[in-house]
Amino acid sequence: MLLERDDELSSVSEALRSAHRGSGSLLVIGGPLGIGKSELLRALPGLAAQGSIRVLRAGASALERNHAFGVVRQLLEPALSGADEKTRERWLSGAAGLAEAVLGEALFTTAHARPVTVRQAVLRGLQELVERMSTEQTLMILMDGLQWADEPSLQWLANLANRLNRLKVLVVVTVRDGESASNRPTVRAVTGAAARTMRPRPFSLAGTRALVADQCGEAGHEEFVLACHGTTDGNPLFLKSILVKLSLDSIPPRAEHADRVRSLRPAGLRDRLLDCIGSQAEPVRDVAKAMAIVDGQADLEVIRKVAGLDAVRCAEAMHVLHELGLLADGQRPRFVHRVVQDVIEESMSAEEREKLHIRAAKSLYRSENTVEQRAAHLLATTPPEGQWAADLLREAAGTALGRGAPETAACYLRRALLNTSTNGEDRARLLVDLATAEQAFDVRASVRHFDHALPLLTSARDRAAAMVRLGPALLGSAPSGVRRLIRQVCDELGDLDGLSGADRELKLRIEARMRHLDYTEPVELADGSRRLAELGDDPPADTPAERELLTMLLFAATLTSSRPASWVARIAERIVEREPPSSSHVHAALPILVPVLAAAESTGRLAPWLEAALGHARTHGTVVEQALIRTEQAVVALHTGRIADARRAATDAFELGVLEWDTANPTTAIAMAAVASGVRDIELTRNVLGNCGTDTTNECLASVLLLMRGTLATAEGDLRAALEQYQECGRQLGRSDWTNPVLFPWRALTADLYRRLGDLVAAREVAEEDCLLAAEWGAPSALGRAKRILGDVIGGEAGIAVLRESVDILESSVNSLELARSLLRLGIRLRDQGSPEAVGHLRRSHRLALDCGEPQLAESAQATALEAASRLTGGPSLTNTERLVARLAAAGSTNRDIAQFLGVSRRAVEKHLTNSYRKLGIHCRGELADVLPSAGSDRGPTGR
Repeated sequence: MLLERDDELSSVSEALRSAHRGSGSLLVIGGPLGIGKSELLRALPGLAAQGSIRVLRAGASALERNHAFGVVRQLLEPALSGADEKTRERWLSGAAGLAEAVLGEALFTTAHARPVTVRQAVLRGLQELVERMSTEQTLMILMDGLQWADEPSLQWLANLANRLNRLKVLVVVTVRDGESASNRPTVRAVTGAAARTMRPRPFSLAGTRALVADQCGEAGHEEFVLACHGTTDGNPLFLKSILVKLSLDSIPPRAEHADRVRSLRPAGLRDRLLDCIGSQAEPVRDVAKAMAIVDGQADLEVIRKVAGLDAVRCAEAMHVLHELGLLADGQRPRFVHRVVQDVIEESMSAEEREKLHIRAAKSLYRSENTVEQRAAHLLATTPPEGQWAADLLREAAGTALGRGAPETAACYLRRALLNTSTNGEDRARLLVDLATAEQAFDVRASVRHFDHALPLLTSARDRAAAMVRLGPALLGSAPSGVRRLIRQVCDELGDLDGLSGADRELKLRIEARMRHLDYTEPVELADGSRRLAELGDDPPADTPAERELLTMLLFAATLTSSRPASWVARIAERIVEREPPSSSHVHAALPILVPVLAAAESTGRLAPWLEAALGHARTHGTVVEQALIRTEQAVVALHTGRIADARRAATDAFELGVLEWDTANPTTAIAMAAVASGVRDIELTRNVLGNCGTDTTNECLASVLLLMRGTLATAEGDLRAALEQYQECGRQLGRSDWTNPVLFPWRALTADLYRRLGDLVAAREVAEEDCLLAAEWGAPSALGRAKRILGDVIGGEAGIAVLRESVDILESSVNSLELARSLLRLGIRLRDQGSPEAVGHLRRSHRLALDCGEPQLAESAQATALEAASRLTGGPSLTNTERLVARLAAAGSTNRDIAQFLGVSRRAVEKHLTNSYRKLGIHCRGELADVLPSAGSDRGPTGR
C-alpha cells in the first residue's frame, strides 16, 4: 500500500509519457533513511504495465561496490537472456557487440581490470546496446541505491543520462541523503544530470492512520495512532517496523497499547540502522557515539568535546546525521528515535563506552547541566578519576537527597568511594554521607558504614559531628564499637558548662544518643530522671540539640512513669510546636516522642502534625518514610480509641513494607507490635510476629512481642498460655524498671485473665497494683481501664461504685473506646440489678463503639441494651411482628411503606410501634436503632 505519493507518481507518469514520445529523462528520488524511496521505486513498474514499455531493474549494496559493472549486469542480462537468438543478434550487432565483454563470461573482476581504452570501448558498446533496445521498445530503467553502485556502472549511467533527451528511455534512481558515498564524483555526475529530484515527505497524521488500519487490519484508536505518529515522526520505515512487530505479537491498535508503541525497538529496524551508521565516516560515527552517551542532555559544544573533534568536523558530521534523517528537529541535538541511540550504544565496546562517559563527565563539569546528569556518566565508569569526580558525585548525592531519592544518592556516594584514599578522613566523610543516605532504606548498611567511618576520623569534634547524623532510634542495632565510641566522644568533648555554640549543640546531641543507649538500664534511667530534674520545671527547648536531649529524657520518664503524664505532655507539646512537619523527622529523635505523647494522652497537636508530615512524604519523601509515618499514626489512633483508623494505618504501613525492608529499627517494630496487639487484629498480629517474632535481643521489643503472643493465645481460647505470656512480659519489663501502664498494659490484661479463670484473689491483687501505677502516671485512659477491671473483680455494690469511678475518669480521656468499654461493663451490672440507668449507659456505649470502629463491642452493647429495656418493662419481649415492624422503621421505612409491605393498615403499624416503644423503654422512632440488634437487616419494598 503506497500512501501519500501521488505527486511523485504523477511526475514519473509524465516523464514516462515523454520518454515514450522519444524524449527521455533521468529522475532522482532522494531523501533520508527510511523515507520510502525504495518502496516508491518498486511501485513504478505498475505505471508501465499497460504500455509497450520494458522495465529494467537493479539494486546496489555497499558490499557490491567493487563488483565492476555489477549494476549493468543486473539491468541488462535478464533482458538479453530472455530474448530470442535473433533479437540478441540484432541488439548486439555492430558497436553494441563490445558490451558482451561484461555481459558474458569475461566479466571484469574489478573496476581497473582492463586498460582505460578497453573500458571506454565497453561503455560505448553498452550505450549502443541500450539505444538499439529503446528503438524497439521504450525502456524504464530503475536503479535503487545509486550511492552503492560500482564505478564502471556509474560511468555508464552518467554517459547515458547525457543522451536521454533523444532516447525513448526513462531512468529513475534512488540515492540516500547524507551518505558519504553519495558525494562520489560519479554519483554526483549522475544526479547532476537529473531532470527532476523528488523528495518524498514523511507521512502525515492521516497517512499514519491509514497505514495503521492497513497493517493491523482494523482502524486504530486515536491515542494509538497519535503514539505511532509522535514516536516515528511519520518516517515510513520506523512506522512499518513498529506495526509489523505489533502485528507479530498480536497486539491490536488500541489506546491501552500506546505506551507499548513508544517503547518498541524492532529488531529489523535495528539492523537497517546498524548498516547505515556503520557505513559512515569515522567522524560521523564519533559524533553519533558522543550523542548516544550524552543522551540528549548536552549542547553541540559538549558533544564536540566528547567526540574529540574540532568544531568544523563536528559540524560536518552533524550535517550528515541530519541528512540521514537520524536527528530530530530542535535546538538541542537528539536522535529521532530511541532505537537509533540503542543501536549506537550496542555498537560500542565496554572500553569505548567508559572512555566516552569519562569525557562526558569532564565536559559537563561546571556546565549548565544538572549535577546529577554529570554524575550519571561517572556511574557508568569504574576507574578512579580523582578529587574532581568525588566532589561531583558528592554534590549529586546532595541533590538526590533533596528530591527524596536516597537510593540514587547512595549510588553516587558508593561510586565516589573509588576516588578516595583507603583509610583517610576523605573516605570517612564519604562513608558518613553514605550512611546518612542509607538510613532511609537500609538500616544495617547505614550502621555498618558509620562503624567503618568513625575510627577514621581523628578529632573528637569530627567524630561527634558524624555521630549526630545517625538517628537515635537506630542505635539499638549499632555494634558495640559504635556504642563505645559514643561514650568516648561524649567524654572527650568536655564538660557542657565550658562549651558554647556549635560545640555545645554537639555535646547535647551526643548525650541524647548516649542516654538512648542506656534506656533499658534501671540505674541509667534513674540518672536520666535526675538529669531531667536538673533542667527545671520548664526545660530549655530552643535549639534542635536541646529538643533532642529533652526527647530522650522524656522517653525515659515515660517508660518509668517517673514524672506525671500532665507534665510530660506539656513539655513534649512544646517540642512538637517548635519542629516543622517533615517526612525526614523519621530519621531523627522525633519518632521517640510519638509514644510519649500517646501515653500521656496529648496527641491533639501531634495528629495534624503527622498528617502534614505524611503529605510531605508523599510529595517529597520516600515510600519508607510514608510507611514509618503511617506507623506513627497507627500508634496515635490506637491510644485515642480510633481502632478502625489504627488498624488501617498499621495495615498500610505493613503493606508498604515497613517491617520487610532493612528499615525496621526496634522503635518501629515496637510500635507495629503494640498496635497489632492493641487493635486485636489476629491477621496483623500474625504478620508482625512473622517478621520480627524471633528477635529477642531488644528488651523492649521482646516484651511487646510477648504481649502479642498473649493476644493470640487469648483469641485462640488458651487463657493459661496467654497468662504465662503476660506474666513473662511483666518480669522482663520489671528488670528494666519499665512501669508505664499505657505503653505496657500487661497488668490489666493479666488481671482480666485471672478474673475469667475464676482466680478473683489474684485478679484483685494485680488490678489494685495497676490502679496504683496508673494513678501515679495520671493518664485517664490507664486509670479508667484499671478501675474498670478492678470493679469487675470486686463485684456487688462496691464493684459498681468502682465502675462509676472508671466512667467518670474516662469522661476526661481522649480514648473513647475505653469509655465505651467501661460504660458497657457498668450497664451490664446495672442491668443485672434492674436499674433504669442501664439502658442509657449501654446505648451510649453502642454509639461510642461505632464511632471508634469497634463493631463487635457495639453489637454487644446494643444487644444488652435491648435486653435491659425488656427487663425494665416487666412485660414480654417483642412479638415477631413487632420486631419486624420495629426493624423496618429503624431502617428508615415509613409507616405507609411498612403497611404496604405487610399488607396491613397504617393504624396496625402504628399500634405495633407503640407497643414496641413501651416494651423497649423508649419514646420515639429515632431511638430504635440504638436498642435493636441488626436493625437494618430487614428491607422493605422501597429498599430502605
